[in-house]
Amino acid sequence: MTDPIADLLTRVRNGQMARQEVVAVPFSQMKKNILDVLQKKGFIQDYKEGVDGKFKTLNITLDNTKKLTLKRISKPGQRIYVGKGEIGKVLNGYGISLISTSKGVMSGDEARKQGVGGEILCEVY
Repeated sequence: MTDPIADLLTRVRNGQMARQEVVAVPFSQMKKNILDVLQKKGFIQDYKEGVDGKFKTLNITLDNTKKLTLKRISKPGQRIYVGKGEIGKVLNGYGISLISTSKGVMSGDEARKQGVGGEILCEVY
């Protein structure tokens, strides 16, 4: 798999379009950190770690009452970095951007408050 974050976003997007309650994705620490932020901001209901055979998975419980738009910004072929003063708002504050910083994965608002920049992973609204 070339881009595991894009795979996570695509599985969540497809699961929501198919009105699935739970979506399973392969485990990674980066995906877990992204799901932490999405859960804190209320875009997904919950997620739990599980095991499928020999492999660890993340089972994501979706909130099908609202429509999510997940957009990958930084890609393996073109990384997009921003400084602490360049972090913009998504849809005038209705959405969030997920940023991988030296202090971990956080939303754009948190990164702006802490005064750190980093790689913009995706936008969610």
